[in-house]
Amino acid sequence: MSKGNISFSQAFMESPGPRSLKSGGLLWAKGFCMGAADIIPGVSGGTIAFITGIYSQLVDAIRSFDLDFAKRLCLFDLTGALAGTHLRFLACLLFGILTAVVSMARVMNYMLHSHPVEIWSLFFGLIGASIYVVGREISSFNAANLLCIMAGAAGSYLLVGMIPVTTPETLTFVFLCGSIAICAMILPGISGAFLLLMLGKYEYITRTLKNPFVTENLVVIGVFAAGAAVGIIVFSRVLHYLLHRWHAATISVLTGFMIGALRKVWPWKDVLETVTIRGKVHVLREMNVLPSGFDSEVFLAIGLAVAGAVAVLMLDRLSGSVKKV
Repeated sequence: MSKGNISFSQAFMESPGPRSLKSGGLLWAKGFCMGAADIIPGVSGGTIAFITGIYSQLVDAIRSFDLDFAKRLCLFDLTGALAGTHLRFLACLLFGILTAVVSMARVMNYMLHSHPVEIWSLFFGLIGASIYVVGREISSFNAANLLCIMAGAAGSYLLVGMIPVTTPETLTFVFLCGSIAICAMILPGISGAFLLLMLGKYEYITRTLKNPFVTENLVVIGVFAAGAAVGIIVFSRVLHYLLHRWHAATISVLTGFMIGALRKVWPWKDVLETVTIRGKVHVLREMNVLPSGFDSEVFLAIGLAVAGAVAVLMLDRLSGSVKKV
């Protein structure tokens, strides 16, 4: 049914999303946490979405931009298209994400370079507690689900340890990179930046973004964005199907993803191989090690890991349940 006779404000309010200032502020805070995670190498905003109980809603919101939405746009039923999407939910969430990216990028970059053990300890505790929060959604720990957990953990563990490869710079491959990297937005445990680095296109994409108004770069950015749009639309539908058809098995795999991702956020590492990209040193290969001794730095790291875990559990309690906004 066409909704062309209603105003844009009415259509916007019809779309799913927070209904009060309090719920809107809470969703903004969850978006802020997702944005903060997205600027951490190896940490996924999808993990935070899972922790904060908006994972299914995020997938559904992305799925709302479907063929019906495209049909309404083609018929110039703009208010109907707006009312049928989850734009109010996404607008509030994305505002929180952008706020975090803008306000915290410099701080997190400083912390990662000046206090790496402390910041990785905090995120180790955060992801460690999230494993419990997400894992308890598994309806039964039978042999099949345990096997799914092990498979997810093994896959994630191997993935975060892979060395970036050299790949072609064709537009077809750039499109593929966009469709793969964006999936990290809703895939716990793996970051989009890491996937680009693994695909050998991190330097190439960031270089084009540095000079976006050059015609050649504009084409690359457009193709990458198109790939990202297709990737997130297709992958969100696959995830939605899996969550509804095989909920326990899918949650088990995603829980395993986060277990395997702990390899990436282990605080103590020895760097084995690096590469310099645009004047900045990026780690290609590293090895997790134990701390050399129990000094004040180790106790601080343990304290921060505990603090991260407590923060997740408190946020989970504030959310009420992993299925509520």
